[in-house]
Amino acid sequence: MDKTIYLDNAATTRVNHEVFEAIKPYFEEQYGNPSSIYSFAGKSKKAIDEARETVAEFSNPRNVGEIENPSGMGTVGNAKCGDIMRIYLDMDENRVIQDCKFKTFGCGAAVATSSMATELVIGKTVQEALAVTNQAVMEALDGLPPVKVHCSLLAEEAIHAALWDYAQKDGIETEGLKPPVDDIDETEKFYEMPGE
Repeated sequence: MDKTIYLDNAATTRVNHEVFEAIKPYFEEQYGNPSSIYSFAGKSKKAIDEARETVAEFSNPRNVGEIENPSGMGTVGNAKCGDIMRIYLDMDENRVIQDCKFKTFGCGAAVATSSMATELVIGKTVQEALAVTNQAVMEALDGLPPVKVHCSLLAEEAIHAALWDYAQKDGIETEGLKPPVDDIDETEKFYEMPGE
């Protein structure tokens, strides 16, 4: 081949033709056409875009704080990583969540999932909020790294614990609402998660 091959789009890193042929199958499998910077750049941009929501929630979390005299409050932790999440609910007379706040001691993913979970339940009834799963929290954040999936389970369980507290205070029975766990590793879901 008489054409010089460059590994980067700025044409500053020459690659020996034999080296290029050796790495070409890997790049084709991972990124498509290796001669096109657009395939690789497109995948990189997609990964960055997917991470933006999580980073935004961590950098600018919404609904941080406490609710004085909450309708319900739930606290859940994870002894393995040390994260602790507390959710506060303010319910109206129609049993709709008017406000939801959180306090979290933990990593950025724990803060991001707490923030997103509060956003997902505001305006929902008890039954609708009960349907908010860790999967829904992760999807709203455009995903989490496998080793941080447990943070989304903390958010789900803390919401459920706050709903349980509200139901107990008001003598409400709600289908599917179960007593809360103190530590998420007491749940079956915890052992089904990647990286655990």
